[in-house]
Amino acid sequence: QLACPLDLGCHSVLKVTVKLTVQNRQAKVEVCPSAPALVIRALKEPERDRKKVKNVKHNGNISMKDVCEIARALRSKSMAKEFVGTVKEVLGTCVSVGCTVDGKTPQDMQAAIDAGSVTVPEK
Repeated sequence: QLACPLDLGCHSVLKVTVKLTVQNRQAKVEVCPSAPALVIRALKEPERDRKKVKNVKHNGNISMKDVCEIARALRSKSMAKEFVGTVKEVLGTCVSVGCTVDGKTPQDMQAAIDAGSVTVPEK
């Protein structure tokens, strides 16, 4: 069994991707959180044991400000040309997680962004 050299903090319960860089036999470990992990962390749900508690429905509510912060964190991994596209990717993740954004469904928020009634900051 390998000991983890990182203090993962709030990632202790979530599955995260870890980037391992080996250079001159020295290993460097970086935590690369995914979009679902960041959305679930923004919901501020209590910790659970993944082996005992299955099929959890995340029915919380997050703000559009939280969605923009998650999009900023994931901007380097995103394939979107503009920041608005990255925000829409995070909203799509909110659909799969099952949470709402500012009391509305993420699909409604995407339609509002397309219509121009909701503005997204440039960066």
